Amino acid sequence: MKVAEAVGRTLVAAGITQVFGVVGSGNFHATNAMVAAGARFVAARHEGGAATMADAYARTSGTVAALSVHQGPGLTNAMTGLAEAAKSRTPLLVLAAEVTEPRSNFHVDQEALARAVGALPLRITSTEDAVTETLTAVRRAVHERRTVLLNVPLPVQTLEVPDGVLDRAAPPPPRAAVEPAPADVATLTRALDRARRPVFVAGRGSRSPGARDAIEALADHHGALLATSAVAKGLFHGNPWSLDVSGGFASPLTAELVRDSDLIVGWGCALNMWTMRHGRLIAPDATVAQIDDDPSALGAHRDVHLEVTGDVELTARRALETAGERRRGRRTPDIAEAVAARVRWRDIPYDDTSTRDRIDPRTLTIALDDILPAERVVGVDSGNFMGHPSMFLSVPDENGFCFTQAFQSIGLGLATAIGAALARPDRLPVAALGDGGALMGAADLDTVRRLGLPLVAVVYNDDGYGAEVHHFGPDGHRLDTVEFPPTDIAAIARGYGFEAVTVRTRTDLKAVADWVAGPRSAPLLIDAQVVKDRGSWWLEEAFRGH
Repeated sequence: MKVAEAVGRTLVAAGITQVFGVVGSGNFHATNAMVAAGARFVAARHEGGAATMADAYARTSGTVAALSVHQGPGLTNAMTGLAEAAKSRTPLLVLAAEVTEPRSNFHVDQEALARAVGALPLRITSTEDAVTETLTAVRRAVHERRTVLLNVPLPVQTLEVPDGVLDRAAPPPPRAAVEPAPADVATLTRALDRARRPVFVAGRGSRSPGARDAIEALADHHGALLATSAVAKGLFHGNPWSLDVSGGFASPLTAELVRDSDLIVGWGCALNMWTMRHGRLIAPDATVAQIDDDPSALGAHRDVHLEVTGDVELTARRALETAGERRRGRRTPDIAEAVAARVRWRDIPYDDTSTRDRIDPRTLTIALDDILPAERVVGVDSGNFMGHPSMFLSVPDENGFCFTQAFQSIGLGLATAIGAALARPDRLPVAALGDGGALMGAADLDTVRRLGLPLVAVVYNDDGYGAEVHHFGPDGHRLDTVEFPPTDIAAIARGYGFEAVTVRTRTDLKAVADWVAGPRSAPLLIDAQVVKDRGSWWLEEAFRGH
């Protein structure tokens, strides 16, 4: 057995069963070895899309996924997706062929590329160590929650491995939960017992049923309200004390209640400038606590008064075990009534700016929320439109929303929805895109059709890069660099085998309802001609400080 095959088979033996990529000569044998060992391979049309599919699959499934790329340009094509995954601490294994001859057309410093975006570069160095080094790469991805680049040099790939080396290939042990220090738990408990207006803000580190249950139980005891960061949207879905998302996407009531808190506890949440609106959601006299099992994350984005290094679930359970008497806190009839009536953006009255030719994105998204099945998984691209699907489309739980926005690149939304769809085949996948991002990722419309995914792609089409239009336009700047002639995106989708509808008014959405009621034998693209009279409510937040 050659090294390339041994590496591929070891990855599958280590528990990786889903791989995405674009196959070339350098990664052909290793990829086929993974397939032969039982992994599912999904061929994307571009490595950038493949990287984001793998990222979204790993986030939604809670498992490690793999990305397989050719040496040189295969890796450089994937770099934006890898930057997003690395910034999001997604456990991802990137299998890349590597040339060692500096004069080769394919030669780049692949190790430096990985480090530049925050990924961890490792390398297969010998036949004797190939399996061990592969297992080390998987273990570090799992235990350190990192995106790992495993370089496999071409000269090494063709060498024979010793007999029996695969016998030791096995999944790494689970990542050990970090037990919080009793003194830190006691300090947290005292802060909770003193607080009159506590709010819990849960982030990526709370995206598990066990963590959710523990946080909710502790919040019940202390009368705390519940909110999430954008990446954890849906975590407290159905809880009557849920404020939904804190930060730039927050409804006015959510922002008011978070700002009025005397204790803010971040559970596996960075409490960064987006989630806390550059600190404006923190009252001057409020105490800020942060719980994370990575000590380097504590206080990384703002000063906090109380730091606890520990697993979110364990910390919440230990705090409940040592809690004082049960308190009503903020769980009053008045707040319950306000939350029920005004936390959701769709329940807030607005002036519908739809015309005969263009539909208000709020009107569009509320209608889609009613038409599309509730069991859904939503992937959202970046852009001026992104707040509307993020906040007007409901999701059933934390696994119903995949938010690849740590790098804030447009063009990742379609690939995000594909990866999430494969992780949750029981749900309707919804890709929310702007026209710019849709056209950037258009090649993977073919991937959707080829996989037979019953995906709905909603394109908020305003014929330009809306964020820049609304940011620079009011100051009188020329906008011809960020505005474009109309493009029939529905026609493009039909060329890839989609059903497609152009939506200008609510009446046009009947075609969407018909698709939902029908066999859904082909995916659907909605080319929504949205009004472009104003920027989204969160746009000022997005540009502040840039």
